[in-house]
Amino acid sequence: MIKQFNQSNYRSICDELASADADLADIIDTYGYPPLWSRPNTFETLVHIILEQQVSLASALSALNKLKEYIQEITPARVLLLTDEEFKTCYFSRQKTIYTKYLAEAIISGQINLKELEQLPDDVIRAKLTALKGIGNWTADVYLMFVLQHADIFPIGDLAAVNALKRVKKLPKETTREELIDIARQWAPYRTIASMLLWHYYLASPKSSPKERTLKK
Repeated sequence: MIKQFNQSNYRSICDELASADADLADIIDTYGYPPLWSRPNTFETLVHIILEQQVSLASALSALNKLKEYIQEITPARVLLLTDEEFKTCYFSRQKTIYTKYLAEAIISGQINLKELEQLPDDVIRAKLTALKGIGNWTADVYLMFVLQHADIFPIGDLAAVNALKRVKKLPKETTREELIDIARQWAPYRTIASMLLWHYYLASPKSSPKERTLKK
């Protein structure tokens, strides 16, 4: 059975995690509950996630908005009418132009059906998405977490989540990927919500929180 979260159970899951992990409880006590970040299951959303790969959220949103301004509605059919030069004027890199066109073609051809993904388990969704050019595990993680609201994903490829985990747990910078995955495993079956708490901490806290500064003295 696919475990999901929604508006009605989100805070109770946060509370359940906080009762089992004092560091997560401290995030809620200090910064409040994280927003329930969510996105619609659309082609536009996947284009947006592709744009977010390895760049700031602000620059990705700027490119998405520029494309939307240019073609009004971001659909597979409309983006396939654009030339590479037109994509460039919308702040798309050459690689992200290729990825967006490939995704559009995959949807039009029926290779990928976003509505059908809603009924499938994590590993099948991940396999279908990562079979597409330009979509790796990070993009699949964000899709599973923000779009389908699957509850038990830890995005090990996300630097913000990883750095927040290291700071919250006071781990050395050289902590390995495997060690981080093991630490996150304690939050199952709600690793997605734990990750949202980490993102909330990362976005809300200064580079060095008062608690961290005290510990360093």
